[in-house]
Amino acid sequence: QVQLVQSGGGLVQPGGPLRLSCAASGRFRSINAVSWYRQAPGKERELVAVETTGGSTKYADSLEGRFTAYRDKAKNTQYLQMNSLKHEDAAVSYCRLDLTTSAGGRLPTWGQGTQVTVPS
Repeated sequence: QVQLVQSGGGLVQPGGPLRLSCAASGRFRSINAVSWYRQAPGKERELVAVETTGGSTKYADSLEGRFTAYRDKAKNTQYLQMNSLKHEDAAVSYCRLDLTTSAGGRLPTWGQGTQVTVPS
């Protein structure tokens, strides 16, 4: 019914930028909140950023102000701009959307994940 398709991952040299995309499709009434997560090999999943419909975004302290999350509401697409990437940023990144379905219920939906690789 609802799908999230992520893109934009890949190999980036240290210090470089990368922009991740998360496109929503299917039948739903609205996107209420957007969250970004990442998980490095052998480590727990980490909350990166959360953006709400009110325009307030919170970021993990470990990012040191290097990441920015924003949305293109007309395209139902969310973005995570990552700058000054470090080797420790290498992880699988996930988007998570809190949706209101066509029937009026709440539905958390996850993207499939995309790999971000930063060599040491």
